[in-house]
Amino acid sequence: MSFLTDKQSLEDLNLLGKYKSNSIYSLFNKTKTSGGEKLLEALFQTPLSDADQINDRSSVFNYFHQQHLVFPFQRENVEAAESYLNEGEEGNFILSVIGILQKKVGNMVLQSAEYGVLLKGLQSMVDLLQDAATFFGQLKQSGDHPFQDKLDKTKLIFKDQRIINLLTEKRIEELSVLKIARYNYLLRSALCKEMRLLFEVLYELDMYIAVSDVARSRGMGYAKALPATKCLLKASGLKHPVLEKAIANSISLNQQENVLFLTGANMAGKSTWMKTIGASIYLAHLGMPLAADSFEFSVMEGIYSSINVPDNLNMGYSHFYAEVLRVKEVAQKVSERKNLLVLFDELFKGTNVKDAYDATLAVSEAFAAYTNCLFVISTHIIEVGEALKERCENIQFKYQPTVMDGLVPRYTYQLKDGITNDRQGMMIIENERILEIIDGSK
Repeated sequence: MSFLTDKQSLEDLNLLGKYKSNSIYSLFNKTKTSGGEKLLEALFQTPLSDADQINDRSSVFNYFHQQHLVFPFQRENVEAAESYLNEGEEGNFILSVIGILQKKVGNMVLQSAEYGVLLKGLQSMVDLLQDAATFFGQLKQSGDHPFQDKLDKTKLIFKDQRIINLLTEKRIEELSVLKIARYNYLLRSALCKEMRLLFEVLYELDMYIAVSDVARSRGMGYAKALPATKCLLKASGLKHPVLEKAIANSISLNQQENVLFLTGANMAGKSTWMKTIGASIYLAHLGMPLAADSFEFSVMEGIYSSINVPDNLNMGYSHFYAEVLRVKEVAQKVSERKNLLVLFDELFKGTNVKDAYDATLAVSEAFAAYTNCLFVISTHIIEVGEALKERCENIQFKYQPTVMDGLVPRYTYQLKDGITNDRQGMMIIENERILEIIDGSK
């Protein structure tokens, strides 16, 4: 079973994008190698759908979170060493000797650069092995995470007497051709599988350490995944992972209360809270750290959102029609009885108030009946909430208040029970003196 989402949801939640401003991926991408970066990118694109796998991965991140390790390798050095290995395996030791002799003669007679390139590559590999031997010696033994077996296999590489001998070498260029050939054959052929394992583990370590460093510096925690049958999301002290000064809130949804109906004035924080919930659930399915004091969730089959739905001029779609098509698309997924998290921010804001009221009420009530899904629905049409109170028992109502400091609104971003009665729109317009500006232009 794969985790379902789409481009619209990924963009709404700003999850992906190496160069995208404030994306969740860019927050965690502090890797030092291209291999580590590729692993992190692949991880971000493949959320897990099994509770045990999620908890196993979380335990690995948490292990490195506690270790306070520094990844001692630089991108250029690692790439140079891997490039040396990738130049090809030596068929046997004799062929290795012959090949190196030919390169050395070519260097002496024809001033060929091949011999120098080989020496440089071999030296970079030796330097990396020396640093790796020191680094792996610092890793504490722990059987509490599934990555330990891979670490143990990698550590065995440095107990091989041939590697021990190699680690004593300082300047490869000063060695005899025979010794260079022996080391060249050892790394490219005799221990080729072990060297591949070493690079694989180094890239994983790069990713794990980079992510856990971000988590530690930001005081993040780790989620506990439960089987999909639980239909649960329970978190305390939950914040948006990117916002350093975000206000923490709590959430508790289950099959008996599977809909959070959120009200509040514009700028009160509704959209940010919805993005916080969506991004955190996505990170939880990756087994990655998230900004919460505690976070418990049942595995879901996907996330769909409607937060920043654009119009489509090429297709001739108005903003309202684009919203309608988006709701229809999500409704089709929900009707398939999949366990989904659905986020709807300000439904049908592209039409008149009467239609928006009727449509938001009807759609919210219809979705609420699918108790295998969790929904967060926001609106500033507070009358919808009052009507839903009378019709549905499985909806919880929260709002984010606006506090007036005289004539100036202030937003606490703290969730409160109930439905807001804040109506400061006209006051804000008056504060900005828009009508005076218009009158003055006559």
